[in-house]
Amino acid sequence: MNLLAALIFVLIQVNVLAQTNGEATLSGFVYDGGSGEELIGANVFFIDPGIGTASNEYGFYSITAPKGKYKVRFSFVGYKSVEKEIDLTTSEKIDVALNYESLELDQVVVEAEKSDENIKSTIMGSIELSPKEIEFVPVILGEKDILKTMQLLPGISQAGDGNSGYFVRGGNIDQNLILLDEATVYNPSHLFGFFSVFNSDAIKNAKMIKGSMPPEYGGRISSVLDIKMKEGNNQSWGFSGGIGLISSRLTIEAPIVKDKGSFLISGRRTYADLFLKLSSDEKLKDTELYFFDLNLKANYKLGESDRMYLSGYLGRDVLGFSDRFGFDWGNYTGTFRWNHLFNEKLFSNTSLIISDYDYSIEVDNESVMMKITSGISDINFKSDFQYFLNTNNTIRFGVIGYHHTFVPGELSSEGGSLNSKEVEKKYGIELGAYASHKYNLSQRLTLNYGLRYSHYLNMGPGNTYRYDQLGNPIDTTTYSSGDIINQYGGLEPRISSTYLLNDVSSMKLSYARNYQYIHLLSTSTTSTPIDVWLPTTDVVKPELSDQVALGYFRNFDDNNWETSVEVYYKYMQNQVDYVNGADIFLNEFIESQLTFGKGWSYGVELL
Repeated sequence: MNLLAALIFVLIQVNVLAQTNGEATLSGFVYDGGSGEELIGANVFFIDPGIGTASNEYGFYSITAPKGKYKVRFSFVGYKSVEKEIDLTTSEKIDVALNYESLELDQVVVEAEKSDENIKSTIMGSIELSPKEIEFVPVILGEKDILKTMQLLPGISQAGDGNSGYFVRGGNIDQNLILLDEATVYNPSHLFGFFSVFNSDAIKNAKMIKGSMPPEYGGRISSVLDIKMKEGNNQSWGFSGGIGLISSRLTIEAPIVKDKGSFLISGRRTYADLFLKLSSDEKLKDTELYFFDLNLKANYKLGESDRMYLSGYLGRDVLGFSDRFGFDWGNYTGTFRWNHLFNEKLFSNTSLIISDYDYSIEVDNESVMMKITSGISDINFKSDFQYFLNTNNTIRFGVIGYHHTFVPGELSSEGGSLNSKEVEKKYGIELGAYASHKYNLSQRLTLNYGLRYSHYLNMGPGNTYRYDQLGNPIDTTTYSSGDIINQYGGLEPRISSTYLLNDVSSMKLSYARNYQYIHLLSTSTTSTPIDVWLPTTDVVKPELSDQVALGYFRNFDDNNWETSVEVYYKYMQNQVDYVNGADIFLNEFIESQLTFGKGWSYGVELL
């Protein structure tokens, strides 16, 4: 932390030096004038000399230029552009509100990117969707679904018919990192995979990265799906909702203090069980069959340099038949976030996050009572910094830490022949630090390179086992609380580049290495609620992937049509598989049921 503080101090001093050398910085936030929501990827362009930038994922922008007078255009696709005359003799902070272009509603799709961003960006294998785009995609029984939409993209395939689980470029289901307001969602499915847990009414935007992940992402080797929730309307009260064949939903948003803070409450619930209560069959009347989602978010602006956010998600599936059988599973997450501006060039986001997934099965047939539980939970701290050195250089760096608690399974039994059993909990600490540099070498060539270091510590209390060739335990070592059982780590270089062939086409090249320290065990080809998460141990090594990709990107008709061709090759090590007849259910010696190997995937994607 002392090194981090020293780095921040140096960057502040560099900014002071730049101002004394005849440069000044224009910075601020770009937001929706109707709701107060920050706009991600809004374009800020100095008309002369023709330099520009885009707002980051929190709506913040910063651009440095020689001191002087400029005409600056602020724009976002689907919104009316705003032009301002700015005398940049000293650094200025200007927040800009953009209003929706109502006269072109039938022609405009609101997107969180510049119209030619797919050509100029260094990120490959990436696509960003807003709820406006999802509205036009038909899905199961009329339910709008982020995950179903993503599965239509090249390189992504369903884990099964109608299932929300997905494979990316030859990877497994657990190799996809899914984030909701920075919190990990371990099971993104409702109703055994037919629906996802993401209520589109509460979603601001979603970004899928299946190629070269930027260094700020880690922990999975195939893809990242980063979903941001809406902040809520800080101008006026708003209500929206709908009634569908499967579920009904309601969203409420309103200001806490106008222009300073807002909140959002969005809920969704199915109601098949309500109709069952109309049945003349007494057993059916007591049947439970539903799922629900609840999204909550609030934010408040403390001053010109600080803003706090608090968001949460709660979702659960409930299946029960009278008093005899019950099965429920679900996620909850919580994120506390603090945005801080050190100066007009240095932006930070610090977050404290919790995430939990669990399932419970209960059986009561009068003579036997049984309950089975399992799950995984995290406490996560992260701090990210973005330094806008000048129009050609942007630096990002940060740290992240997870504390994982794995609950492989517990069986409580009364009566019958089954004995109560508990597989011991496992604990792990996952740490990471990264730095990256986006460098515009020329008007045509842009390079984005970085390095991430990740480290995993398998922590006590717990036991480790040594097995013979048949998988039978032959030795046990016991560790106390706080003991480091074993540890792994490695460097993860990431690099991507873009070369503009002309105004409408470009070539891109990327390479990324990723480590993964937690693994999902399932005997099914699709994700199910009773899958078990397992950490890296002395037997189970961290998964590792190296991926290289080459792409050609071309736009047509003044950027109204986007096309791309990407070729990729991915090499994967320490892939987890199962021995013949593997038994992973409540198995204390589950490592003996696993086998490990290497994998390769390659392909061509057309979009």
